[in-house]
Amino acid sequence: MNKKKILVTGCGGMLGEAVFNYFKDKADVFPTDIDLNEKWLTYLDVREYDSIKKAILEIKPDYVFHLAAFTDLEYSEKHPNEAYLTNVIGTENIALLCREFNITMVYISTAGVVDGKKEFYTEYDDPNPLNIYGKTKYIGEKIVEKNLIKYFIFRAGWMMGGGEKKDKKFINKIIKQIKEGKKELFVVDDKLGTPTYTYNFVENIEVVINSPFYGLYHMVSEGGGSRLEVAKEILKILNVKDVNIIKVDSNYFKKEYFAPRPTSEQLTNFKLSLRGLNKARDWHINLRNYLLKYFKNYVKE
Repeated sequence: MNKKKILVTGCGGMLGEAVFNYFKDKADVFPTDIDLNEKWLTYLDVREYDSIKKAILEIKPDYVFHLAAFTDLEYSEKHPNEAYLTNVIGTENIALLCREFNITMVYISTAGVVDGKKEFYTEYDDPNPLNIYGKTKYIGEKIVEKNLIKYFIFRAGWMMGGGEKKDKKFINKIIKQIKEGKKELFVVDDKLGTPTYTYNFVENIEVVINSPFYGLYHMVSEGGGSRLEVAKEILKILNVKDVNIIKVDSNYFKKEYFAPRPTSEQLTNFKLSLRGLNKARDWHINLRNYLLKYFKNYVKE
């Protein structure tokens, strides 16, 4: 049987690393990005329609995994045109070409499409994004749904993966402070979400794309919690006992993180569970697996 061909956009990030490593022996993977931070990446800009068309004609992929996105919330608020160009026009470029060449599209979206008024969200709750990033990703979802029949949209939660090199998110920010010898960590307790481990995420992608059940899915770890709970769990797993966590609310970081954020962006894998396709592990287990894979040298004796 011939291996399937997968063209991946935005493959240089934390999720892209997991996609490449997980699928490279199972399929012919063509990893691309505009930031060539790995020797295995090839340059491809999703904002350039003709470039993508050329790549698709050369590769003839069975799937396009569209990971490329502008994900910095604050930068997106300040530079909405750039966010729209990458997240909306870039996604439309991919969707139109997938339609033209009958390719299955896998689009990675975000829990950031919800407004936080509920505690947990299923796929059947109406999105209502509060910030530019969330708006652009939600518009991207609608573009994919409008243009294609053969598509999978996966909404991820608080992504964790990539280790020190690629993790620009909360977990590595906490680890960096521990590494710098900080004895006090200021962590918010008024924001709730569902951590999502890149490797567990890609395992679940494989299961779903091998099914005939196209559509939109939430794909996060089981359970949920606050940033504070995640930070406490990090210290517990790393056996760090000489660092105090000081609970603060979001106003404490208002200057740095000024983009509006939902109080809760906790998702449940409702549809995956109904379809019998849910391979998500509890977030505590995923966090432990992530830390012991990438940050083992920070575990205190």
